[in-house]
Amino acid sequence: MKKVLAAVALFLGLGFASNAQEGGSVVPSIDPNAAEMKFETEVLDYGTVKFDANGVREFKIKNVGKSPLTISNVQGQCGCTSTTIDGKPGWPQEPILPGKSATIRVKYDTKRPGPFEKNVTITSNSKEPSKVVKIKGVVEAAPAAPTTDAK
Repeated sequence: MKKVLAAVALFLGLGFASNAQEGGSVVPSIDPNAAEMKFETEVLDYGTVKFDANGVREFKIKNVGKSPLTISNVQGQCGCTSTTIDGKPGWPQEPILPGKSATIRVKYDTKRPGPFEKNVTITSNSKEPSKVVKIKGVVEAAPAAPTTDAK
């Protein structure tokens, strides 16, 4: 009886081990013809900007893949970083053909004085379907309110 139980346990153990190996060895294949984003820069440095200055900047991208690149979403890290400019998405709505370039516009709220560094996540059909780029800089303090002398 002990030999039968040992044989059953060995058989079940081998079955579980082979299933674990099969499930763990599956590697998703990457389409060699997929679109691929190449950025001019992955960090946009605003430098030092005045309080309430124009906070719109552009990431320049090129499709270096073999298929059209479709950007489905661009999301700022927080409410201070917008990817919608003048009520419209700040990224191309049409596919970017292989070898062609486009821009992704982002806007930082420059009514927030001090240093900032924020992530912007780009979702697409690229070989790297979710890409994080950064914006950074320093917003100067708000100008002092004019004083009136009461004489």
